Amino acid sequence: MTRLASRELPGLILSAASGDEIAFGRIVATHQAEMYGISVVICRDRVLADEAVQAAWAQAWKKLGTVREPERLRPWLISIAVNEAKQLLRKRRRRTEIEVHADASEKPGGIDPATGVAGMDLRAAMRQLDPDDRALLTMRYVLGFDSTELAEAIGLSPSGTRARLQRLLARLRQELE
Repeated sequence: MTRLASRELPGLILSAASGDEIAFGRIVATHQAEMYGISVVICRDRVLADEAVQAAWAQAWKKLGTVREPERLRPWLISIAVNEAKQLLRKRRRRTEIEVHADASEKPGGIDPATGVAGMDLRAAMRQLDPDDRALLTMRYVLGFDSTELAEAIGLSPSGTRARLQRLLARLRQELE
């Protein structure tokens, strides 16, 4: 399903907020793919991303009546998915145990980190970013959010959001050189 028509969106939100499961299903069908996509980028794990999106839809169902401006539904839903993904990622990190294997056959000091820098590509650089930064770049360049929508989703001013994006892009460029 393509984006919902702006003239039908207010009624659809009102119906869904009143408990209309069919209306809510249309909202889900429209936004599921983007919410899942950004969750995968943040979590780097499809199963965890799926859990995040399910939790986000549960939150959205409860709070749909709080949406005051229907045209802000998309950024609102994406921000819920982003927050749920980050929260699940934090919980997972707390539970993860790290195993360190010592290999006596390796040279002392291990591999020189400088040897891997030349082969680093954008995908590898993105994996090294903080989940917040990955979410910001994905919302901007994959989902096409403008600075106002980004600001709403991350809780900064539009100018603060643009400045953060510029710093992040400069850092990525430097890592890729």
